[in-house]
Amino acid sequence: MATDAQGLTMTAASDATAAAYDHVVERYLKYRADAGPRLKALLALDPEMPMAQVLQGAFAMLAYNAAMVPRAAAAAEKAATLARTGRERAHAAALARWAAGDVDGALAGWEAIMADHPHDVLAVRLHHFCAFWLGSAARMLRAVNAVGPHWSAAIPGFANILACRCFANEECGHYAEAEEAGRAAVALDPEDLWATHGVAHIMEMQGRRAEGIAWLKALEPHLDGGANLVHHIWWHRAMFHLERGEQAEVLRLYDHGFRDLGSPLTQAMPDLYVDVQNAASMLFRLGRHGVDVGDRWSEIADKAEARIGDCLSTFTLPHWMMALTATGRFQAAARMLDAMHDAAKQPGTVAPILRDAAIPVCEAVLAHAQGDHARAVAAMRPAIGVMHRMGGSHAQQDVLEQLFLDAALAAGAEEDARMLLERVAGRHPVPPERRVGYAEAARAVRH
Repeated sequence: MATDAQGLTMTAASDATAAAYDHVVERYLKYRADAGPRLKALLALDPEMPMAQVLQGAFAMLAYNAAMVPRAAAAAEKAATLARTGRERAHAAALARWAAGDVDGALAGWEAIMADHPHDVLAVRLHHFCAFWLGSAARMLRAVNAVGPHWSAAIPGFANILACRCFANEECGHYAEAEEAGRAAVALDPEDLWATHGVAHIMEMQGRRAEGIAWLKALEPHLDGGANLVHHIWWHRAMFHLERGEQAEVLRLYDHGFRDLGSPLTQAMPDLYVDVQNAASMLFRLGRHGVDVGDRWSEIADKAEARIGDCLSTFTLPHWMMALTATGRFQAAARMLDAMHDAAKQPGTVAPILRDAAIPVCEAVLAHAQGDHARAVAAMRPAIGVMHRMGGSHAQQDVLEQLFLDAALAAGAEEDARMLLERVAGRHPVPPERRVGYAEAARAVRH
């Protein structure tokens, strides 16, 4: 037995393997690209470590790729066999539920771990991730607030706890609390990319575009060696430039920042959910403003066709659909919808989200691309109030609201356009008149 960096007992062959485990967790928390290779080295060093098996399974699930789920399930089973402490058994059980599609059960498992072991930073971070991708900002915040009093700068990983506090508060609209936590995290550890990202979200929501660009420029040196969250940070910077009408800079950042196909990170997982969301949502926004994006949709559409039937990441599905329809691949789009309907009949946490949100939104994307705007509005209208359950931040969900607004205006559905503008005005601190995706509509429709 040994202890981890936070003082928790765990099964390990030696103190050296415990230290190697701590290093993997640290790199994961900071979104560093070497987390995966370090995990491989840890497993080679101590394949019987239960928490190393948990990490292996969690890393597989974090990819949001159905092909990786069997690996996660096998890791959970092995971790359960090797576990010698209650905490290890609880982690194995939570991972098993996650791999089986019971994400709500996994969240409950991590909450139980946090209640008994508030210093379990892995439980905190996995809970934070999964609650976010179920659109449950309040659950994120409750969890981080519950463990927060037990933490201090004397405990390794505190910067990431602050980063989670930042992002959870931001998604709940508590911007002052969020910024205080995010800036404190960056001051403590400027390599914590989750904190950098969290503060960028605050500035996006508050319309602080020049400040947001300056914030990200100042922290750019710390992006070196980062994992795919780096691409999402570049996307945030592009969002600031888009709001300022600097479309050429947006395309430059697309090609050399968040969709740089020459990047080893992007080439390793070119269909990773967040990279796809970054790319498709930005191309859609640019298209609304009449920007010629060339053939940039094609490579995303190729990857979308290869992933038909994979419904793990419900928020990614409308982005796949955007790529298919933007390239005129309507038969593939129909196959994708058929696969979503099949998945919606299966047990688990995702099925009702598919039925209530992802399928209607994807149907709207298809109808919008086919020019049937009234059908797009009718399909998407019932999902507007629940599409947050697909996950994604306010900044990310915004592209779906713009899609609905576009369709409503094209269909002459002024009441629907007014409803959308009122919804956006009520949820976003910056009025529609000051946001590039809404200003023209706000002038045309009195709301």
